[in-house]
Amino acid sequence: MSETPRQNTSFPRPDGGTGHGYLELPPSGRGPALVVVQEWWGLTEHVEDLVRRFAADGFVALAPDLYGGRTTHDGEEAARLMQELPVERAAADLAGAVDLLLGHEAVTSSTVGVAGFCMGGAFALTLAAQQGDRVGAVTPFYGLPDVDATPWRDVTAAVQGHYARRDRIDLGVVHDAFGRMRGVGGRPADRPVELHVYDAAHAFVNDGGPAYDPAAAATAWARATSFLRAHVR
Repeated sequence: MSETPRQNTSFPRPDGGTGHGYLELPPSGRGPALVVVQEWWGLTEHVEDLVRRFAADGFVALAPDLYGGRTTHDGEEAARLMQELPVERAAADLAGAVDLLLGHEAVTSSTVGVAGFCMGGAFALTLAAQQGDRVGAVTPFYGLPDVDATPWRDVTAAVQGHYARRDRIDLGVVHDAFGRMRGVGGRPADRPVELHVYDAAHAFVNDGGPAYDPAAAATAWARATSFLRAHVR
């Protein structure tokens, strides 16, 4: 373990437990709601920085702490933490975060946006499927849940994906997943499914990691924030 995550808020989970996370308000004090879902390293300083950046761009942004205070920068340990994470508890933390934001006095939207990175990209799409119309838009970055096990028909949010060409994730599988979401009957025209692929490696937005790509990160960030503003209402 390498750092202690900063938690500044707590919230009830639907399973009766208590979730914790890092919340930031925009400079105006009010804005649309956004759940930020951590990478497999935990609620690190990088994830806190993402929350602050989203807040600076106008969102009421909350990153739930899915690992309960644990973080790491060791790949083997991160893999272990992810494997040991009870899916039901993570789902409860994320659902509790949605509840907190939609009831928060600073939130101006009736839906939430979800932005997830790495492991969080997979959880972001899963959360969108679980929460249905409560999620207005979801922007997964280089993460994907099990394609065959995910109920894509339940992802009614607008979707904008950001994936890397040089990644361990098979782009064929990514295209399959996005094709399934586009192919769901009855999807409203104002809830598009977009996919952007960058000539970069996994975790290209993480400015503290070896794969950081400033140009790809800047382009993806501008696209994602514009998309979220347009669809989280």
